[in-house]
Amino acid sequence: MQSSDLQLDWLRAFVAVVNTGSLTAAARQVNRSQSAVSMQIKKLEEAVGQSLLLRGPRHMLLTAAGTELLGHARKMLDIHTQALTAMRGHEVTGRVSLGVPDDYAMPYLTPVLRIFSGSYAGVEVTLVCEQSTALIPKVERGEIDIAVVTRDRPDRGILLGRERLVWVGDDRYEAWRRNPLPIAVHELGSQARAAVLAAISAERRAYRIVYSSPSVAGQLTAAHSGMAVAVLTHSSLPGNLKALDSRHGLPALPEMEIALIRSKQAEQSPAAIAMHAQILRTLRGAEG
Repeated sequence: MQSSDLQLDWLRAFVAVVNTGSLTAAARQVNRSQSAVSMQIKKLEEAVGQSLLLRGPRHMLLTAAGTELLGHARKMLDIHTQALTAMRGHEVTGRVSLGVPDDYAMPYLTPVLRIFSGSYAGVEVTLVCEQSTALIPKVERGEIDIAVVTRDRPDRGILLGRERLVWVGDDRYEAWRRNPLPIAVHELGSQARAAVLAAISAERRAYRIVYSSPSVAGQLTAAHSGMAVAVLTHSSLPGNLKALDSRHGLPALPEMEIALIRSKQAEQSPAAIAMHAQILRTLRGAEG
């Protein structure tokens, strides 16, 4: 093993790649370019003298050395955050309500909540999993303090990153070969639903809506049953469904903008302020 220190930026990039499954998504999470993240991973591998990641067919895979380092990396980043918290002020207590669509919950909020719970043990967090169309008005009315949502307009909140939409289907049923194409769609008013219908209409392909659901579980059910092709965010794509594209006669889908929003009341709540700052530090690499 070489004598180089393990820089926090390298470890942060490494953990982001593991959490998101790709260099592209990790780059958005740490607010760096993809080439910069790739270089940080390379430097980390040079420092430990071993390969840490392998590129799989759909995701980046951990080597044995990567698996061993991952736990240490997370602990080091958590300790770093706890040290900053301890130096920046008094113990924060209270409650904060945090909203998120269920397809964003695992990839985005898991690292946030893991660090936050260790740094702010005196804060009670209420997690509300609903679609962005429901969360945005609830934040505006002050019913929820903070939410990570799909942007409905360019000036909504603070941009955290972008999430690609992906067609999915089950290989056993090949629903994409049917005519008209059976599709599962999101709830009325959602950005994803509008994007899907606009894309498929532009291709002039005949389709019929056979299933509607606002949840990831609902979309997965439709795809696994073979009743329809569905649309998921790339970060929620499971390994047992097939990602579909133009080779399957399906149009390209756009990226959704992910934003952080908060209520007026949350701007005065120490617990909400701490959560807001933690989300920015974790998902954008911001320090405040």
